[in-house]
Amino acid sequence: MLVEGFNEILYWVSVGLLLFTVAAFIDAAVRREDAYRAADKHTKGFWLIILGIAVAVNLFLGIRSFLPILGLIATIVYFVDVRPALKQVSGGRGPRRRGSSSDGPYGPWNGGR
Repeated sequence: MLVEGFNEILYWVSVGLLLFTVAAFIDAAVRREDAYRAADKHTKGFWLIILGIAVAVNLFLGIRSFLPILGLIATIVYFVDVRPALKQVSGGRGPRRRGSSSDGPYGPWNGGR
């Protein structure tokens, strides 16, 4: 019974790790190539390959070896170092442009000032 519970926990940790890595891969895919060069953070292709390998390892091996840990390290580096640099180079915005914080559904709340 204890082993079954441990396997259940490992399964959910593996699923969470896979989702975390997929989120990093998708985020890396939607960022502009020139932002990577401007932030001096390797290239978009480099990060797509590294994170793609991490997704594949997590998908096929789960958490049964040390390789997913290397993928987790790469994903953490992307989220902690690369993504903030890309956001800063892109003007603090994500891949989609959004309105200001005072915008409502029909325009600005401040009366257009």
